[in-house]
Amino acid sequence: MLKIGVGPSSSHTLGPWRAAEKWINELKEANVFEDVSEVKVMIYGSLSLTGKGHATDYALMLGLSGQDPEYIPIEHISSIVSRIKAEQKIELDGKRTLPFNPETHIVFKREFLPFHANGMTFEATLYSGKKKKATYYSIGGGFVVKEERKRAKRNIEIFKAFPFPITTGVELLNFCKSENKCISEIVLENERSLRTDAEIDHELHRIWDTMLECMYTGCHTEGSLPGGLNVRRRAFDIHQKLKEERPYSTPEEWLATIRQTEVKFRQILQWVSCFALAVNEVNASLGRVVTAPTNGSAGVIPAVLMYYMVIENHEADFKDIKKFLLVAGEIGSIFKKGATISAAMGGCQAEIGVSSAMAAGALTELLGGTPEQVLMAAEIAMEHHLGLTCDPIGGLVQIPCIERNSMGAIKAINAAELALGSNPEDAKVPLDKVVATMWETAKDMSSKYKETSEGGLAVGVFLSDC
Repeated sequence: MLKIGVGPSSSHTLGPWRAAEKWINELKEANVFEDVSEVKVMIYGSLSLTGKGHATDYALMLGLSGQDPEYIPIEHISSIVSRIKAEQKIELDGKRTLPFNPETHIVFKREFLPFHANGMTFEATLYSGKKKKATYYSIGGGFVVKEERKRAKRNIEIFKAFPFPITTGVELLNFCKSENKCISEIVLENERSLRTDAEIDHELHRIWDTMLECMYTGCHTEGSLPGGLNVRRRAFDIHQKLKEERPYSTPEEWLATIRQTEVKFRQILQWVSCFALAVNEVNASLGRVVTAPTNGSAGVIPAVLMYYMVIENHEADFKDIKKFLLVAGEIGSIFKKGATISAAMGGCQAEIGVSSAMAAGALTELLGGTPEQVLMAAEIAMEHHLGLTCDPIGGLVQIPCIERNSMGAIKAINAAELALGSNPEDAKVPLDKVVATMWETAKDMSSKYKETSEGGLAVGVFLSDC
């Protein structure tokens, strides 16, 4: 549920990027990679309608070029894309030079494919004249599938191999009760069935380091965001007003100085907003972020985790970070299995709503809450995001997306406090009911409010006004 990638969108940028990688691997497995004379990509539905604003075309070119979103130097992105456009050639997987004009080899089709709103078809023409096609769907959070789901059987086998296979909140609570463990301990046991403790810690360190670096970058970068809306970065200005004049030169030293800062209630709100805005301003600039569970909602979880480390527990260390991320990931997984984390399928409730629920539950465990209170916090956070639409102006992940991360983080903290002050036995709405309700709401929502930029603020505000 937590992936390192490049912004601005997990479903519209990271997903197509990963789909291009998968398709190249298919060509190699079919022993036709060396026979390809031309490649073409058709993108459909939400991917097409907001693809330009989400840099879907950039992602496809970078994926076809063999670049890795986890490791590509961010400063190289523009030069690689500019070279492809200027030369009208692409280095397929970095190995074979083929003709490629982005204007004609990436085709934006407005129609929707039946399986999912984010569809894309890759087509390779071989020297023999034959064509090899494959259709992928970006289902949110950087996850990519094919309609026939060839890997479904393997995934089911992995799931069954978990000591604690979980699809619902009820199942999670039952395991916690029977094993007398907290949620993070249950999740850790499942992780151990896939990798060693050293591997788990290494990857979680990478995720946290990326989050911290992202917040640091956002707080220390001024100016306006790309894309034409001329949105001014606000994290820099907020940070300048809040920070004290203590020296630092690294993200880790920066974190240490913030922990030493005296803060009042209003400043707490400002700091949390600053952290969330910083992440999503980096995301909107094609920077490296952690999908949590998506790029558009990437700021909520790091902002709430920073709140805990800066405000609630100055002695917090990697053990706390690990617990937080394990719990957050499991809650996100429950929403993904029972509903969706794709704004193209469910609106922004599927992104900001889920990320707020993930952060609320994770914070509740760190603050000493029971497993029942953890799920109660997640339910409260989502309950107050139900029906939230996805209506990005100009198809860019900027307005209202960036501010929504700030609001989602604040709601998460409030949801955790409400849950900690409540008796779960008095709760009227269990987590699984709100997951089901979210999915029903998603299905009833008009398509114009699901990441198509055809409704809401996307049409209510003219680009000329921005």
